[in-house]
This record gives sequence, C-alpha cells and structure tokens, in this order.
Amino acid sequence: MSTEETNSKKAVIRKKMLEHQSEARIVRRIVLIITIVAILILVFIGGGGYLYIKSALQPVDKDSKVQTKVEIPIGSSVTGISEKLEASGIIKNAKVFKYYVKFKNEAGFMAGEYELSPSMEIPEIINRLKTGKVLQKAAFQLTIPEGKQLKEIAQIIAKAVNLPEEEVFNQLNDRTFIQKMMAKFPDLLTTDIQNPNIKYPLEGYLFPATYPFYKPNPTVEEMVVTMLEQTKKVITPYLAEFSEEEEFTAHQLLTMSSLIEEEATAKADRKKISSVFYNRIEQGMPLQTDPTVLYAQGKHKERVLYEDLEVESPYNTYKHKGLPPGPIANAGKDSIEAAVQPADTKHLYFLATPEGEVLFTNTLDEHNAAKAEHITNQ
Repeated sequence: MSTEETNSKKAVIRKKMLEHQSEARIVRRIVLIITIVAILILVFIGGGGYLYIKSALQPVDKDSKVQTKVEIPIGSSVTGISEKLEASGIIKNAKVFKYYVKFKNEAGFMAGEYELSPSMEIPEIINRLKTGKVLQKAAFQLTIPEGKQLKEIAQIIAKAVNLPEEEVFNQLNDRTFIQKMMAKFPDLLTTDIQNPNIKYPLEGYLFPATYPFYKPNPTVEEMVVTMLEQTKKVITPYLAEFSEEEEFTAHQLLTMSSLIEEEATAKADRKKISSVFYNRIEQGMPLQTDPTVLYAQGKHKERVLYEDLEVESPYNTYKHKGLPPGPIANAGKDSIEAAVQPADTKHLYFLATPEGEVLFTNTLDEHNAAKAEHITNQ
C-alpha cells in the first residue's frame, strides 16, 4: 500500500472519529439538559409541596384576637378533630394537621369544650388538646385510686352520679355493652377478655386517675370510654417496646401489672417484684401470689391462710402456673412500667414485713429464714 493510500485511510478514520466525538458531545448535552430539566421539575414540585405544607402549618391569622369555642366530643378520632378545627377556622388544612399529628406520634387528645384562636401555632393547639385545658370548669371530678377492683370502681361511679351500685356494676358486665366497648377499642379490648374463665371482662382496664367531667350527669358509658381512652394512652408506648416475636399483649401487660400493683407496698421496689414473677415463669414455677387467691374468693383479708390456698379457681396461682386469666385490679403507671421493665435479678421469692418493707431472696431456705425472722416471731 502506497503512502498516499495510507494517509487517505487515516484521514477517513480520523474524520469518523471526529464525527463520533461530535455525536457523543451532542448526546451528552441532550442527557445533561434532560437531567437538569428533570431536577428543576422535581425541585419545583418538591419545593412547591414543601411551601404548601409549611404554609398549612402556620397560624390561620397570627394577629387574630378572636377566641372561638370548639367542642371535642368524647371518642373523637384524629380525623374528626382535624375536621372540627378546620371548620372552626382554627387550622388551615385538616389533612395536613392530621398527618402532622401522626408524624409526630401525638395522641391522648381529651374531650371537652375548648377556647382556641386562629393565631395559635399547631404545637400549641395540640398541647391544649392533650392537657385538657378547656373553657369551662369541670362539673365534678372522679378519682379512681390504684389497685381498685371493678366492684369498687362501680361503687365510686355510682356514688358520683347518684345511681344504684348494682345498676352500674351490671352495666359494666353487660354483654352488649362489652361488645360496644370492644368495637370502639379493638386494639385494647381484644377477644382475650371473652375468655370464659375471666370473672369480669373490664377488670383492670379502667385506669386509675382523676377524671374531670363537664356535664353534671354523664352516662356510665361516657365515663367508661374516658377511662379506656386513658388506659390506651398509657399502655401503648410500653407495648411498642416489644417486638412481634415477643407477642406481649395488652391483656398480658395489664394482668402482670395488676399482680405487681396488688403485691407492692409504699416501700416496695416494683421492678424487683416484677423480676420475681418473670423468673418464676421462666423456671416453670407457679407465681404463688396471695392476691390472686383472695380475688378468686372475692374477699379482702389481711392475711391468707393455708386453707385459702386450696380454692378451686383458674385465678389461684398456687395451683395454676403462669399468669391468671386476666387482671385482678387496676394498675398504676409505675406497676405497668415495672411489668415492661423488670429488674435484672435472680430473685424467686419476696416477703412483705409488717413494717411494709419487702425482702427479696433467691432460694426457699433464704425465704423461710426471712419469714421466720420477720413474720413467725411477730
């Protein structure tokens, strides 16, 4: 091949390479332009959405001096509350408010008549609804102490609203009423409370607290709904600490909490009591807790006798291993927390002294020695 032909071929190849490079540059420019346009569109849409949400979360009118009465009925959902606030001109957008509440994991809104303003910030509105800072004063307050059983709670309710105790107690155990409450609180009141061995389905589910009521004569249902809402509010964060594999249900939590509540004294370490129960369950030992025996008998006694331990009942934890069928009383927050977060111990026994102190031991011999020193010799 001559030098001239070689140079001609090189020129053709070089020309094609230049053409490919030019095409590549054009393609890169097109891709770059498309990418820039796509990014600009996403930024525009995202920025617009961000600005929309940001605007929706701002006060309706930050300079407003208007005070609007807004009534939140008992049992209102977050959706219902959001729509009520938007309709009253307190917030700009009900959907944005609802998703903000869910994103922030806010809960526990309280019923009542509130005085709210379009100038209020969203967090202030949420806080007002959670703390129950309502417009009017409560007609009366109902106090349910810790460690109370359903019969005692029925007496407290009956006295507060001037109804016969038997009527209130019967309603609390009425099958239709129970079904209605289960439908309203499906995550709290599950089929566990329908176990035929359970004495009273709502036992342990009416949270101990002081409840303000704004009508002089609320219905029993309204009062029970308020208590169940509080129970759900209190236990939900604790249940979230368990994984799906652990399967610790609300019913089990309230049952264990009730045992701790009934065994605890003012000086007791509830988390150590909790550890004893869990340690015994882990080793296949019966819980042998006296309050379950008394509950089975329907009695209140200062001291349980050996003959009491023979009562035939699924609640008798001397005869049946594991937890009883259900709670034996209501439990306060400290006992619920202890049920979820027991102390790390090897204790298998505890003993309450006449002075109210609780002694913890690891073996039966140690327990008997403590019993001989503090109980037998009294």
